Parts: sequence; C-alpha cells; structure tokens
Amino acid sequence: QFPFGRRLPCDIYWHGVSFHDNNIFSGQVNKFPGMMETVRKITLSRAMRIMQDLFPLEYNFYPRSWILPEELPLFVAEVRMMKDNNPSWKPTFIVKPDGGCQGDGIYLIKDPSDIRLTGSIQSRPAVVQEYICKPLLVDKLKFDIRLYVLLKSLEPLEIYIAKDGLSRFCTEPYQEPTLKNLHQVFMHLTNYSLNIHSGNFIHSDSVNTGSKRTFSSILCRLSSRGADVKKLWSDIISLVIKTIIALTPELKVYYQSDIPAGKPGPTCFQILGFDILLMKNLKPVLLEVNANPSMRIEHEQELSPGVFENVPSRVDEEVKVAVIRDTLRLVDPQKKKKKDTQLLFLMITEESPWQGLGSELLPSVLLCCRCQSWEQAPGASEELPGAVPGPEAALPSLCLKQVFPKYARQFSYLRLVDRVAALFIRFLGVKGTTKLGPTGFRTFIRNCKLSNSNFSMAAVDILYIDITRRWNSMGIDHKESGMCLQAFVEAFFCLAQKKYKSRPLHEQVALLIELCECRLAALQGERLLWGCG
Repeated sequence: QFPFGRRLPCDIYWHGVSFHDNNIFSGQVNKFPGMMETVRKITLSRAMRIMQDLFPLEYNFYPRSWILPEELPLFVAEVRMMKDNNPSWKPTFIVKPDGGCQGDGIYLIKDPSDIRLTGSIQSRPAVVQEYICKPLLVDKLKFDIRLYVLLKSLEPLEIYIAKDGLSRFCTEPYQEPTLKNLHQVFMHLTNYSLNIHSGNFIHSDSVNTGSKRTFSSILCRLSSRGADVKKLWSDIISLVIKTIIALTPELKVYYQSDIPAGKPGPTCFQILGFDILLMKNLKPVLLEVNANPSMRIEHEQELSPGVFENVPSRVDEEVKVAVIRDTLRLVDPQKKKKKDTQLLFLMITEESPWQGLGSELLPSVLLCCRCQSWEQAPGASEELPGAVPGPEAALPSLCLKQVFPKYARQFSYLRLVDRVAALFIRFLGVKGTTKLGPTGFRTFIRNCKLSNSNFSMAAVDILYIDITRRWNSMGIDHKESGMCLQAFVEAFFCLAQKKYKSRPLHEQVALLIELCECRLAALQGERLLWGCG
C-alpha cells in the first residue's frame, strides 16, 4: 500500500476510486480516466438516449428517462400527452439524484407534480425514469442482479462478463406501487445498503437463501420452472455489450485527454458493476452501471449494543474473489514473457491489512503489484504467506467469459457514435482537452467539405454557438469552454438530417460518417503527395 505515492514503476496499479496518478508511464491501471463521470446517471442516460435515437429497438432495455431540472417541462408535457392518449395508463416514476449512490435520495412518484422542487434540484440534478411495476419475484420479493463486467481494453474493445453474480433482495413482500406504499423503500428499492438496515434482512450461510444470493442459484430455480435460461443469458450479454458500446465514445475522449497518443502511458482496465432488473417476462432492464462496485467479502454483525465484528459473507466471497483473481490472471503481463516466469499473486488472507476492503474504502490508497520471475523472487518458498507459486493450471477455470470481440460481428453495426467520436478527437487540436473550439469545428466542416450555398460558414458558426451555448447552460462542465462530445454528436446528427432527408436517422448518420472519412482520407493523400513533391 502506498498512501503517499510510490517510487518504483510497477506492472499493475490498483487505484481505490478513480484514475488519478498522472505520473504513471507504463504498466496497467485498474481504472479508466473519466469512467466515474461517464457512468453517472445523467451522462449514462444521455448516452443511452443517443443510441435509442439511432437504434430504438436494440436499446429498449433502458427505461425512458428525463433529466431534471432542464427537462422538467418536457417531462410534464409528455406524461400529460400519454395520459390523454391512454386514460387507463397509471404510471409510476422513480427519481434518482445524479451523484447519488447506495439508494441515497431516491424516491417514487405517481405524477410529475410530486417532484420535490426544492433548492437542491438545481444544485443536485437528477434523472426521472419510468418505474418497472411488474418485476420478476422470487419468494414474493423483488430483487436485482449485480453482474461484474471487466472492460479489459478500449482499443481494441475487449469485454468479459463474470459467469456468476449477486442477487440482492428487498426485505418486504412486493406490491405494485400505490399512493399508500410509495414510501416503503424495503419493498421497492433493492439496494443492499438500504435493506441491510431492515429487521427482515437475512444473512445466510447458503448461497441459495437469504437476502443476498448468487445469481446462479436464481437461474437454477428458473430452469427448474421451465424458463429459457440460455436465452436470458444471451439477452444479458447483449445488454452489457450494447451498454459498453454506448459508453466507449465518451471514454475515448477522456482517455486521449489523460493519456495522449504518442506519449508514454499505462494501459487501463476496469471492473464495472452492472445492476440489472428482470421483468416478469424475463426481459432484463438496465438500472445503472457502477464504476466502483464494492468488493467487500464480509458484513458487520452487532454482538452487543454498539459492539460490532466483521463476519465473512460466503456469497460475496464466492463471487468477488473469483472476479478479482481472474481479472489479475487476464491482465497478467507475464503471459507475454517466458513460460517459466510466474506472476506473484497477492491472496486476501486474514493477515492482510486490506482484507475485504471495497474500492469505496480505499479513497487514496494505491496498491501496486510488482511482477518478477518466481526464481528471482526474494524469499520465495512454499511457506511464503499470502503467495501462491505454481502454474496457471493449478488455479480454477476462468469465471470471466469473453463476449467481445467474440460476438463483434453481431454488434459492430451499432458503433456509429464511436466513429463520430474519432472525428471529434481528430479536430480537438490541443492535446489534453475534451472540448472542441469554434476553430476546430470550422476546420472539421471545411476539411469534410460540408458547407455549400445552402449551408454557409455563417450558418456553421450559428449552429456551433446555439448548440454549445445550450449544452454549457446545462452546467455539464464549466472547467473548459467549447463543445463537448455529446453536443458535437447532436450537431453531427443535425448535419446528417440536413444532407440526407427522408431516411432513418442511423442511415443518415452512417452516410455522413462515410462521406467525412472518405474526404479526410483523400485530403490526407493529397498532403502526402505534396510532402513528397
């Protein structure tokens, strides 16, 4: 542990909360720059909305969402219109603070007028979503699934999913929302950090019972009832891949800002927590993505009033230890070296000072693993505590299953915004920035030859000013002035709709991307010829 930084370069750096060490020039870091910002509720909702505009059927696993306070009038108008069209529609909505976690500040409403319009809504924006009223129940209880996903690489994109996860249960029998039970959090909210305080919470030594169980135990139960578990897993894998595809454009902008191309820097990987709800018909719905999923493998137990002890949790241990172990196996740099060189694995033991610590409990601690050949390891012996020598064959089979690029052919057509982000990054100009200035936007238009008699450079400037001003007024990020990626995507969609009318949006965008890429390639060829001349 290096709470005050480190002196020697390492192969693997384990940051507690976020990517924050700008003095790393090699090795691998367990966090991506900008991941925390990218999976915040508002940013995630914006990214998913972009994909829903392009591919509405493929992205129908994310609930319809509105962003507060800026979209409150839109929310009110759309709900009123839907109620007018269908008087029998009795919706429920869930309000989630943007920066909230562990269920903090979440509440249910039946009507837009019920939103708590206090001063905090301005200082603490939120997302309001349609509430899933008909979830799958087990033992009459609502539950969600926490699945662990390893994003091993951005370029090329490489995704792994853990073969098992956690099922976290509410602690009161579920009833569909009514005005009388909206406030009953132990019935409607599955957050472990909330339900742990319920008198009905059950800590179990079995992975099949209690208020926290393995996902595999739920699948066994569903399979015994005749459910198509194979299709369910296929739908979950599809949901995860599509969500990561929606997030990668923003991540690439942050990545080039912190680790510019051509400069020495580390590669990154990250374990993400996907929270998924199953509907009654077994359709998976994405609730949120957690950049810092808890890796605790124990819980507190009160022995006497005010006296607590940490008790191991068999469910957590079974799922989380495997995820950490196999993540280290997959990023092991020694695999690229000679066969007789082994990674010195750090095992969580009772003597380890960081046993059971989740990433939320390591705010500024940097864990560094320095890899070396087993023969050269000082004091290496069978008695070395906390270290397991020996070949990979001695370990269990991997619990992490690769899903991308394995299934790349099925999902590559969805990566349009990735290509838009590549254009955005190309014209950023100054390395280390995440926003496009007016000159960069004009250069993009000029180099791609998108202006004409119907769309002058003056109109280009107006488009840039209008969109940038609106996005900046939302209070997204005032550290830099200019056009953020999502504003650029909006401008790009606008240009595509102007140029290719009467086509579906995804076709318009794809055609404009191909046109821009073709003209930029031709321009590059001309410059090379001029250089040779």
